[in-house]
Amino acid sequence: AGAETVKRAVELDVASRFQESLVCYQEGIDLLLQVVKATKDEAKKQRYRQKISELFFSDGKYHKQIRIEENATGFGYEKLFQEYLTEIVSEVWVEDPYIRHLYNFLRFCEMLVKGPCKVKTIHLLTSCDEGTGRSQQINGLEEIQESLKNYGVTLDIAFSSSIHDREIRFNNGWMIKIGRGLDYFKKPQGRFSIGYCDFDLRPCHETTVDVFHTKHTKKM
Repeated sequence: AGAETVKRAVELDVASRFQESLVCYQEGIDLLLQVVKATKDEAKKQRYRQKISELFFSDGKYHKQIRIEENATGFGYEKLFQEYLTEIVSEVWVEDPYIRHLYNFLRFCEMLVKGPCKVKTIHLLTSCDEGTGRSQQINGLEEIQESLKNYGVTLDIAFSSSIHDREIRFNNGWMIKIGRGLDYFKKPQGRFSIGYCDFDLRPCHETTVDVFHTKHTKKM
């Protein structure tokens, strides 16, 4: 399966479909790593390691930028993240100093639970609201934490007073940086207005989304 996935990655690479090829390379390498770990023959293990190392690109980097215009629609979380949430994703890191609109973070978590990824742990690093909304923020996050447990997902919450960057990382090598973090949606006009429930129909604030992939070598 790993060899077939890598073969598909090469075909996509040749066709200049670099984003899709990176996903296949990562999945194929992960499958081959499982073979390495299960192999007892040291000579075979060394050959497998050499083959895997040859699969890495020379610079090992990928960058794509998406510009979301003011009042643009069609940029729900699935639109931005779904293609990077492959089946091997089991751990997610969210660093965002302003997780205040908890429904937005909840929607993000719901997307992770739906799959096709198999997320087991979500690490959230944010700042703590110093105003009157502090208890509401903490209580809301704890409620999301408890709810995620019903789906076998652990939400690890940490607070920092010095965090400034906004980024989301997946353990398959993809990293997404959004200028406004997860809260790039505008407030709906009312509780029964179009876009209140479906974020694809919700107007957005102007922001920039940067997508990176840095291939990383796992311990073999």
